[in-house]
Amino acid sequence: MKAPAAKGGARSATAERKAAAAKGGARSATAERKEDARRRLPSVDAVLREAGPLDARARERLTAAVRDLLAERRASGEGLGAGAAARLARERLAERDRPTLRRVLNATGVVLHTNLGRAPLSARAIDAMRDAAAAVSVEYDLAAGRRGERHGHAARILAEVTGAEDGVVVNNNAAAVLLALAALAARREVIVARGELVEIGGAFRIPDVLARSGAKLVEVGTTNRTYARDYAAAMGGRTAAILRVHASNFRVIGFTASASSKELAALARERGVAFVHDLGSGTLLDTARHGLSEEETVQEAVRAGADVVTFSGDKLLGGPQAGLAVGRAAAIAKMRSHPLMRAMRPDKITIAALVATLASYRDGTAERELPVWRMIAATTASIGRRAKALASALTAAGVRASVIETRSTVGGGSLPEETQPSRAVALDGHATRLAQRLRRADPPVIGHVIEERFVLDLRTVLPEDDELLARTVIKALKEM
Repeated sequence: MKAPAAKGGARSATAERKAAAAKGGARSATAERKEDARRRLPSVDAVLREAGPLDARARERLTAAVRDLLAERRASGEGLGAGAAARLARERLAERDRPTLRRVLNATGVVLHTNLGRAPLSARAIDAMRDAAAAVSVEYDLAAGRRGERHGHAARILAEVTGAEDGVVVNNNAAAVLLALAALAARREVIVARGELVEIGGAFRIPDVLARSGAKLVEVGTTNRTYARDYAAAMGGRTAAILRVHASNFRVIGFTASASSKELAALARERGVAFVHDLGSGTLLDTARHGLSEEETVQEAVRAGADVVTFSGDKLLGGPQAGLAVGRAAAIAKMRSHPLMRAMRPDKITIAALVATLASYRDGTAERELPVWRMIAATTASIGRRAKALASALTAAGVRASVIETRSTVGGGSLPEETQPSRAVALDGHATRLAQRLRRADPPVIGHVIEERFVLDLRTVLPEDDELLARTVIKALKEM
């Protein structure tokens, strides 16, 4: 029995030696190919000679890119000529240097698209930002010839357009709420309805903001129904403020009840506490005029008697990212002088853009000048005519397209679940591939998918960009 086993073992050993030899041969062949490829790779100097004259910094950067490229080819065993290596290295540098913050064409149908920077700014605001990029009197009193106050630039026009006594600007609305609570209610109690303990984008939670401000949260009412009497019953010697919070990006409907702003303001005055009203996106114009639900305006909140009204600059206001607080002079003064103000203050560019945006409201030209309101105010008929012209231009160029009915939304945490009728251009073809191709265009075009078709909603494209959109889509898809 042992002899056959030994014979089988010998055969097995022989097979193993042959397999090892074959494997070694394969390794040897691979090694030979890699060695042959190495011999076919140019030197770094040869590649740089192909690249032509360069200044010292450009030569240093290109040298590093060439070395990385040649190392990759050496490891993979692929050959490469000096000219091709120079071209590929330059392309790598160009791709690396391409800005990641780029202008895009928003054809998503979302007016205030958070991922696309929310409110596009008006020409008036852009001009003001350009002027402010130079040396400006941001903290210099030109009349007196001495140091001035940064916060005064926007205060007067804020008060004028909102009807408030005073106003102050910080870097976003979350900061405005935090500052108001820290200045008016630190180490004391703030009463909030349970249905308003919301979380909005970026994990911004009202209970967390209250905690960071140093104030103590006191919840009243229920998720869906809260009355003025609930606030009154919760008040005590440590109560400092009532806080009303806009739901922002959701809506509770059905069996609901809430105290009015006037009721809360009256109760706050009666008990000697502050009333802080966070409007979230905030609007200075009547949204109902454009087929949207009625939204309490900043002016209405001020007239109702709030001590402080906070809202965003880059949403329905149509300006730069900023947090605005307007209201009674005494309350705003406390916010302006609080130590946190230094950490939250806006820069000169933001101030310039904001003042220019507010000037459009002051002058009664907001719906003509501010892109956000131009988009919201656009009629379905006008959008339809533009969509038809775009579809015709694309089809004539060989890109099959058709006009469809759709609905757009305001977005950005404004007017939740509110939509407007719109018109879009649907492109024939694989939706995912079309979306990818257009994202790589210059400028990138961002649309969305409806029923497996890639569409471009023209409500969120300004009319002056229609020709650019057509050229960009045609160029991008012709190359597919």
